[in-house]
Amino acid sequence: MIESLLLNLGQHDVLTDGERDVLGHIIGRERRFPAGEDLVVEGSRPGHSSLLIDGFAARYKLTAEGTRQITAIHVAGDFVDLHAFLLKTMDHGVVALSACHVAFADHAELKLVTERHPHLTRMLWLDTLVHGSIHRAWIVAMGRRSKASHLAHIICELYVRLQVVHRVSGWSFYLPLSQGEMADVLGLSLVHMNRVIQMLRREGLISWVNQIVTILDWERLKEVAEFDPTYLSLSVEPR
Repeated sequence: MIESLLLNLGQHDVLTDGERDVLGHIIGRERRFPAGEDLVVEGSRPGHSSLLIDGFAARYKLTAEGTRQITAIHVAGDFVDLHAFLLKTMDHGVVALSACHVAFADHAELKLVTERHPHLTRMLWLDTLVHGSIHRAWIVAMGRRSKASHLAHIICELYVRLQVVHRVSGWSFYLPLSQGEMADVLGLSLVHMNRVIQMLRREGLISWVNQIVTILDWERLKEVAEFDPTYLSLSVEPR
C-alpha cells in the first residue's frame, strides 16, 4: 500500500527495513474519494495526515468572489497535509482531481515517530521541504515566466515526479485535469488556457489527448520551461 511513498522517500536517502516497517505500521485506515470531493477541508483540524496512494489531488484557496487558485498538485506517494501535524488548523483545502485512494497516519503515531526515529523524522521533514521548494518554483513561474513556459514547467515537473513513483509509460503520463482545472493552476481564463496548450502543441513539444500527455521533445520542452529539477532534491545521499 505504501510502495509509492517508499519510492518517493527513497529518491532522497536509503530507508532501513526497520524504517519501512514503521511507516507500514503508522499508515492504516484507508478511504477512497471521488473526483471533486475534498480530502481536507479548509479550517478543519485533522487528527491525521493523508497519504495519496493513487490518484491526483490539489491544494487550493478560494477568493471572496468564489474563484479558485490551485497552489499545488499532488501525485501518488505524496502526503498532502503532513504539515497539519504541527500547524493544526488547515488554511487551505485539498480536493481530489481524480478518483483518489488515500490512507491516513494518525498524528499520535507521527509524534511517536519524531520521538523514536530521528532519521525517519528527517526524511518526512525533507518531504515537506521539497513541497516548499515546489511552491517557490511555482511562484517564480507564475510571476516571471510566460504562460507557455509556465505550463511547460508544470509538465516537466509532473513527468519527473510521476517517473519516481513509476506512473509514466515512456514519455507519456496520465493527467486527469480538465482545461478548467489547469486554468486554475495558471490563473487563466479557459479561453486563454486553451490557447497556451495549443501553442505547445503547434511547437511540437507535447501531445495531450484523452487525458494522456506525451512529451514529444524533452530537450526543447525543458528549454522553454527553463526546467532544472534540482529543487526536487532527487539525489540519494545521507540526510
